[in-house]
Amino acid sequence: MARHRLALAAGLALAITTLLVTPALAQKGDLAAQGARINALISAGKYPEALPLAQAMVARLESDNGRELSAALNNLGQVYAGQGRDDLAEPVYKRAIALMEKALGLDTALIAPELSNLAALYQRQGRFTEAEPLFKRALAVSEKSLSREHPDVGRALNNLATLYVKQEHFADAEPLFQRALAIYQKAAGPEHPAVATVLNNIGQVDRDLNRDAEAEAPIKRSLAIREKVLGPDHPDVARSLNNLAGLYEHQQRYADAEPLYRRALAIRERALGPERPDTLTSTGNLAYSSTSPDALPMPCRSRKRRLPAVARSCVSCCRSCSPRGSSISCPTTRRWTRRSPRSSAARNPRRRRP
Repeated sequence: MARHRLALAAGLALAITTLLVTPALAQKGDLAAQGARINALISAGKYPEALPLAQAMVARLESDNGRELSAALNNLGQVYAGQGRDDLAEPVYKRAIALMEKALGLDTALIAPELSNLAALYQRQGRFTEAEPLFKRALAVSEKSLSREHPDVGRALNNLATLYVKQEHFADAEPLFQRALAIYQKAAGPEHPAVATVLNNIGQVDRDLNRDAEAEAPIKRSLAIREKVLGPDHPDVARSLNNLAGLYEHQQRYADAEPLYRRALAIRERALGPERPDTLTSTGNLAYSSTSPDALPMPCRSRKRRLPAVARSCVSCCRSCSPRGSSISCPTTRRWTRRSPRSSAARNPRRRRP
C-alpha cells in the first residue's frame, strides 16, 4: 500500500559520534571551552547556534594542521550534516580524515569518528559500497586499540549494523546491535542517549522482519529515554516518534500513528527548518497516514502537480489517485515512485527504506 512507503525513511539513527577535545587542545583553555560549547549545541540539535562557533574554531586552528584541526573539522562536518548540508559536510570530513592520518597514522583509534561520520553520510545517500569499508575500518581500529567493552567499540558496532540493515542483511546486523547495547548499558547506564539509539535500531530490525510485537518495546523505551535525557523538542525525539508511528501504521493503528507523526513534524520544523530532508520525510509520513485530505498540513493540501500525460491523473502531495503502473512524483518529498499493479503482496508490502 502506498501509505506505508515512507514510514521507515530516515528511521535508523546512524553514526553515534564522538566529539573530540584532544588533550593538546584542552591545554589551550578558551578553545577547550569553545569546543565543549560546540559539542553541547550539537548534542542538543541546535545547529544554527553551533555553526558560527564551529567555523570560528576551524579558522583559529588552520595553522595547526594536525589532530586538533581534524577534530574541529569533524565537529563542523557534523553541524553541516545536522542541517542537511551533506554537500558541505563531505569535503570537511575527508579533510579531517587526511589530517588525522598524517598526524597519527592509519591505525589510530582517534580516526574512527571521522570515518564513521563520512560513512554515515554515504549511507544516507545510498552509497553503500563506499560506506561499508569506512564503517569496517572504524570498527577494526577501535577493536585493535581499545578493550572489547569500550563505548567507542559499541559505536562502531552500531554503525556497521545500521549499514547491514540498509542492505537488508538482518542476520548480520542483529548480533552487532545486541553487542553494542550490552556495551553501552554497562559503560553508561540504562538511560544514556546511546542506549536509546541502539534500542531504536533494534526495534527497526524487528519491524523489518515483521516482528511487530517485539518491536514496540525497544522503540517506546528509546523514546522515553530521549524525552527524559534530551528534552521533548530534540530532533532525536522526533526520530523515535516517527519510528513508533511507523510501527503503529504498519499495524493499521492509524489513529495512534497520526498524532506521533504530527509531533515529529513539528519538532523537525522548529529544529531543522521546513525544507530539510528529515522534515520533508515527516511531512510525507503524515500525508500517507492521514485518512482525510483535510487532516493534511496546508503545504500538502495546496501543492499539486500534474503527472505525465500517460498517467491521466493528478497527485496531491503524497496521496495519489494515479493508475497503478505509472510513475508519480511527490512534490513534498521530491521523490519519484513507481506504483506497481495491485496484488496480494502489494496490499501488505514489506516496507523498505529508500
